[in-house]
Amino acid sequence: MIYLLEDDGSIRNFVEYALCGSGLETRGFERPSDFWRELDRTLPSLVLLDIMLPEEDGLEILRKLRSRADTAKLPVIMLTARGTEYDKVLGLDRGADDYIAKPFGIMELISRVKALLRRTEPDGAGERELTLGELSLSPSTRTVTAGDGQVTLTYKEFELLRLLMSRPGKVFTRDRILSEVWGVDFDGESRTLDVHIRMLRAKLGQSGDMIKTVRGIGYKMEEKL
Repeated sequence: MIYLLEDDGSIRNFVEYALCGSGLETRGFERPSDFWRELDRTLPSLVLLDIMLPEEDGLEILRKLRSRADTAKLPVIMLTARGTEYDKVLGLDRGADDYIAKPFGIMELISRVKALLRRTEPDGAGERELTLGELSLSPSTRTVTAGDGQVTLTYKEFELLRLLMSRPGKVFTRDRILSEVWGVDFDGESRTLDVHIRMLRAKLGQSGDMIKTVRGIGYKMEEKL
């Protein structure tokens, strides 16, 4: 089940119709109070969240979702008319997994929703644990440890780190990373990758220095000497 929190009735109905038509069960909410009431009863697989809402804005809702134990890792896509880089960075910094600015193409939205759902399914039980320096990543439990402390990452951050750690020393191009982690062509939105890299480095502390920028190409990860 996908929850859509959008106060514009025409957009809400259109997105609900399109997602349901693609086999994705969706329930729309006009007001945050209705959303919270249903969330306390049943957790969705993913949330599509507008920013400009009555009662409380989407960024505050996102902050609350990330502060609750039961929704801390719930996949969230920001769906909003705001399209400036500042708003995107702010949303991603609060823990959003993706960001789509209105007006958007419905096929792109469906593609991103399906890609995020694929990447957040708990199917990593048979995958090996990755270790690099003082950093370890467990796909089966979706946990990351840097030194003696556990690091809380969003789904996109986790998948980005898993890709880089899977081949230490290998340079991944920007296009390859966007394809592997986001699953779609971002068409000029590759700054989203830079934002995620910056936040990932910060969250990993000293271990974040192992993520190297290869100018004009992409990123790689290698153990400190």
